[in-house]
Amino acid sequence: MDHSTHPTHLSSVAAMAWSGFALAAVVPGVIWCARRSPLWERVSLPPGVAMPLLVLLHAWVVLGGPVGLEPAAGPFVTEPVLLVGAVLFWVPVVARTRHRLSDAGRCLYLFLAAPLLDLPAVGVIATGHSAEGIAMIVAMLPLSIAAAVLTWSWVNQEERLATAADGWPLPVPGGDPHA
Repeated sequence: MDHSTHPTHLSSVAAMAWSGFALAAVVPGVIWCARRSPLWERVSLPPGVAMPLLVLLHAWVVLGGPVGLEPAAGPFVTEPVLLVGAVLFWVPVVARTRHRLSDAGRCLYLFLAAPLLDLPAVGVIATGHSAEGIAMIVAMLPLSIAAAVLTWSWVNQEERLATAADGWPLPVPGGDPHA
């Protein structure tokens, strides 16, 4: 019998999707809207601490249940802790603090974090809960999209700066730049 429409199954898929989407899109969106707040300077951690912290918290939240490490209160404890970790993770990318990453650093930070944060979802898939794991991976795609957008923006900015420093306009494809 196919249990894919069982209400408990659907709610766990939705919960995994929401958890991943909150981490990858909602938290950075909220921080971006309040990016000038002095609060971020107070809670900012170095990126070398913030990323491993989020990766470990995320693994604990996602895999804690199957391996018996989930607290008795379950998601009422783990989800707020994960959201705090997500805030600490995104602050060096979005907010202007003493720990703000350079453009290249932000690209590397996000591109490194994306597969590390997907590993627990792969573990969920390996335990036989493929719908939940895939829902989380798909819901966390905004993190990878942000990395790609930041990279594209950074490359274009560097190209404009290099062109301005040379005093030449951007070359026209197929055209003679000296004409």
